[in-house]
Amino acid sequence: MRMTRRFLLSGGTLTAAVAAVGGWRLLADNLANAASTASAAKPGAPAPQTFAVTLTDAQWRARLTPAQYDVLRREGTERPYSSPLNNEHRKGVFACAGCALDLFSSNTKFDSGTGWPSFWAPLADAVGTTSDRTFGMLRTAVHCHRCGGHLGHVFDDGPKPTGLRYCMNGVAMTFRPASA
Repeated sequence: MRMTRRFLLSGGTLTAAVAAVGGWRLLADNLANAASTASAAKPGAPAPQTFAVTLTDAQWRARLTPAQYDVLRREGTERPYSSPLNNEHRKGVFACAGCALDLFSSNTKFDSGTGWPSFWAPLADAVGTTSDRTFGMLRTAVHCHRCGGHLGHVFDDGPKPTGLRYCMNGVAMTFRPASA
């Protein structure tokens, strides 16, 4: 086969397309890891958070489904409108799928029209937040206070009384109906 400029250019274009479609997550993970390593090495940088429930990666993989692991431990996002919890309207409590900590009351759930379960407030001492600068955006990530599992993001476009929208991945939570 003869190497031509056209052959090399088309190969480079194909490689770029594959990287854009399939490698964006790997690239984002590598950039996030590099950023966290760099920030941890800086003098005066905050120490990494510790949580009451800590497991090894193998233990998390054994405890969670692949979808739960992707969201809770790798900060993935489920497809919109894919969670049954989006349409859960009974009275009860939404808890962390990783450690069973109660996170949100059904009293604060509302239909945001986004395709993810949304709440205007978490339960007291249930969640923590961190800055999320992935994909060129500045957002506030929400995690479980007990195990550090990624739950979703919080935005300032929610309803009264808080004006907040906790946009959560349903796969990161379980639902326990209120006893009758």
